[in-house]
Amino acid sequence: MAELQQIRVTLQGTEDVRDIAEAQEKPMTGATVWLTGLPSAGKTTIAYALAERLRGEGRRVEVLDGDEIREFLSAGLGFTRADRHTNVQRIGFVAELLASNGVTALVPVIAPYADSREAVRKRHQTEGSAYLEVHVATPVEVCSERDVKGLYAKQAAGEISGLTGVDDPYEQPESPDLRIESHTQTVQESAAALHELLVERGLA
Repeated sequence: MAELQQIRVTLQGTEDVRDIAEAQEKPMTGATVWLTGLPSAGKTTIAYALAERLRGEGRRVEVLDGDEIREFLSAGLGFTRADRHTNVQRIGFVAELLASNGVTALVPVIAPYADSREAVRKRHQTEGSAYLEVHVATPVEVCSERDVKGLYAKQAAGEISGLTGVDDPYEQPESPDLRIESHTQTVQESAAALHELLVERGLA
């Protein structure tokens, strides 16, 4: 009887190990989450808050910061419409590559033109990778008060031009997967809303 009980324990232990191994071998579903919005809308702050939560859940996450991309991947590009489009397509390519390999790519990048964002979406559709567009819909008045990088002040002083949403166009998404009004809620609440969307889509 003791021997039979030991066999049962051993078999149960073997099944538990097998279940754990299968869970570890199961590939994660990657996705690109593009957070578009005006400068100082809160895109990057929300992205990093979400990234922290997802990593805590064991997800593989990368944040493709727009400033870092400009420095290392798109150095030499300006802010003409053509250059902005090229920058967005480069970021979209990298994001899709990450997503197709099981990484959640969070992209807090303005991407002011609808056709540029649509081209990125179509790339993901063609490759079979999940893509979510999130509009961080903070009004320009609030963004200019935050003015995290001092861009609005510089534009008002005539030191720079071509500031998105002020003297350069920003085409708001007509039908984003999620619209976040970050000026009416906390960063954590915004990140939670985005996390809920990922869960609903089976991406978290």
